[in-house]
Amino acid sequence: MKYKIPVSVLVVIHTPALDVLLLERAKHPGFWQSVTGSIEEGEVLLDTAQREVHEETGIDASASEFVAWNVVNNFRISLSPERFAPDVTHNRENVFSLCVPAVMPIRLAPDEHLAYRWLPFREAAAECFSWTNRDAILMLPLIFPLRPTTP
Repeated sequence: MKYKIPVSVLVVIHTPALDVLLLERAKHPGFWQSVTGSIEEGEVLLDTAQREVHEETGIDASASEFVAWNVVNNFRISLSPERFAPDVTHNRENVFSLCVPAVMPIRLAPDEHLAYRWLPFREAAAECFSWTNRDAILMLPLIFPLRPTTP
């Protein structure tokens, strides 16, 4: 069995108005999250962010559209620990964001997610099962000040 590398990305996809995309995990119904995924052999973190966003949402964003936050979370692996080597207990998660122009339809990967929804950032944060995801979403207005919408 080939084990996952315990280094991943968390990509918070949002609009300028700070509506945030959340995905419901297929293997854990009721668990909502942003795009996440483990780095693969030979990838750099930006490649992983781009690949995971495309695989999980169908969004084809260029590398220049992603913002690396230089935030790394270290957490104990609790969901699907069997996907990692037996001696691996923690994962290093690197936070990115992707601002899209507006709320849009998403093409889900059915083996990974059951549903999606766009929520205002505070509501999205409250729905996340992961503390790292919640904290990243709550940081959005500090990094991307809320812009008023024009009529």
